[in-house]
Amino acid sequence: MLVAVDVGNTQTVIGLFQEGSKTPSSLIAHWRVATIADRTTDEHALLLYDLFRIANFDINKISGICFSSSVPEVTAQFRSITSKWFKVPLVIVGPGIKTGMPILYDNPKEVGADRITNAVAAFDRYKGPTIIVDLGTAITFDAVSQNGEYLGGAIFPGIETSTSALFSKAAALRKVELIEPRRVIGKSTVESIQAGTIFGFASLVDGMCERFEAELGSCTIIATGGSAPLVVPYSKKIKHFDPWLTLWGLKLIFEKNS
Repeated sequence: MLVAVDVGNTQTVIGLFQEGSKTPSSLIAHWRVATIADRTTDEHALLLYDLFRIANFDINKISGICFSSSVPEVTAQFRSITSKWFKVPLVIVGPGIKTGMPILYDNPKEVGADRITNAVAAFDRYKGPTIIVDLGTAITFDAVSQNGEYLGGAIFPGIETSTSALFSKAAALRKVELIEPRRVIGKSTVESIQAGTIFGFASLVDGMCERFEAELGSCTIIATGGSAPLVVPYSKKIKHFDPWLTLWGLKLIFEKNS
């Protein structure tokens, strides 16, 4: 079994793939946990052992780990975990790793591992040209050409990042549950925040995708990320919601490097 781990600034997504399968349906288990940068190596290992035990999987059957991270401290911990506890092949997405995708960025080393991983998975599943919208701590827009080249993208503060800043700076506003607004024109402060956040970010996504397509032509547009379910139902441009896109990209990259 292959373990795929995507460490974001806020959440870590862990997936377990059945070895040998060539389709995303080989994802047989997945978990989403908080990213805690100061966990020790042993605490990270204990977390994995507990998740496997709860789901009735034998952790001794792990054959490899593929890992991407936006948090350098956690990257170092996973190197230690693999050598100390699991002793299986480890692939960390970063400079020097084979992805099979040309990166047409001024400095390819600046591109986040999750963005490249998403691009690899999106081209494998949907071909190109493609726009990937990842709604997490940041909202990233990434473009893949018809020929499978990573072209670049755009970065915007994510929903939670933006609303946290709003509530911390505006004394009269408080956090609200982000659920489907009854209308665009809110009749209370709570409704107004819900409408502004959900419809506003949907409009942001649609507007950015339109600008991308003005340069690229018509594209397949895919959404992923923890906040995507809030936005996807109200977007006119997103065609596919693929919550485990990053995990599938990690599996593909692992196979290219194993």
